[in-house]
Amino acid sequence: MNPTPLSIADEQLEVRCVLMRGGTSKALFFHEADVPPPGPARDRLLKRAMGTPDVLQIDGLGGSRLVTSKIAIIKKSERPDADVDYTFAQADVERDLIGYDANCGNISSAVAPFAIDEGLVEAVEPTTTVRIHNTNTGTVFVSKVQVRNGKARVAGDCAIAGVPGTGAEILMDYTDTLGAKTGRLLPTGQAVDTIALQDGRRIEVSIVDAATPCVFIAAGSLGLTGSELPPDIGADRALIEAIGELQSKAGERIGLYARWQDVHLPGLPLAVLVAPPADYADTNRATVNAADCDLRARLVFLGKCHDSMAGTGSMCTAAASRVPGSLVNAAVGDRAGTDTLRIGHPLGVMTVKVVARPGATPADTRFAALGLQRTARRLMAGTVYVPRDAL
Repeated sequence: MNPTPLSIADEQLEVRCVLMRGGTSKALFFHEADVPPPGPARDRLLKRAMGTPDVLQIDGLGGSRLVTSKIAIIKKSERPDADVDYTFAQADVERDLIGYDANCGNISSAVAPFAIDEGLVEAVEPTTTVRIHNTNTGTVFVSKVQVRNGKARVAGDCAIAGVPGTGAEILMDYTDTLGAKTGRLLPTGQAVDTIALQDGRRIEVSIVDAATPCVFIAAGSLGLTGSELPPDIGADRALIEAIGELQSKAGERIGLYARWQDVHLPGLPLAVLVAPPADYADTNRATVNAADCDLRARLVFLGKCHDSMAGTGSMCTAAASRVPGSLVNAAVGDRAGTDTLRIGHPLGVMTVKVVARPGATPADTRFAALGLQRTARRLMAGTVYVPRDAL
């Protein structure tokens, strides 16, 4: 089915799209030519397609969670160092908001399969390498996809925590994404900063920018054990407000916001609560053993705790784990000597590749490898109908 983009059918607009799972998230994928140019009309269309704002997103294709309220807009790239341009959009669920200020690593893993299946890049067997320019951050990362008969493979033996079964492995390389938003691995130049909260508490944080900027917080400094699950964190409104204040103030400190008071429960920097390894029960009530992870992490953005771990957040966490003196490095301890990082998150354990090259100072740390394995799958292709008054 190839409906005319933005054609008018009675009282609704028809827009072709593909629903894809990438890692532990889902998104609507659009060709850039099929949606309005950047601006209010695009925002209204995308939010209406998702059903935002509504806690259930009942009148759209969103799944009532941030991890299923995502959008990817793709086109062939004109850059000599990239094959496709990819714009990521995060539609809030309850609030009338949509943001473009970050990338999503999980959805990133579905970009190359989409580009291959849609004929935007040439399919090369058995593996097609796709260079992806993320317009949100201006960085280029590489995706290696298994291909058969001109299409991205789906079947395989790669398993990732949070996704049932197995799939074809997709290798994601984020080595060249240091300083994605700020231009520096340590935007403040320090491995640890102190942020004063309005209630008088002074909280140590590590602000790191690799793939996406994150503010890392020791779980214990906020009175947590590090084993809490998303419902526990989300139900504590005082905790969510404190985390949001830390995010806003860290964002102001690194130049994302002019005044921290102007943003409430922001998306960036991602907040990651970290703690040393310990046994804990995951969302499915299975026991994650301390011996099977290198640290515990809980990621918070837009006022909600992620159901698992964001792909870009995992990359930044891995990079931070190798920065001497950072809170993440302290949580990992002597387990930082390997070439992988095993992140214990609410749905299990995520293993990422990280090989650091120490520098003269912590801010000079560089990486020979920074990447992860993901799987992705096309779920549906067709037309999304959006009420005409959305534009």
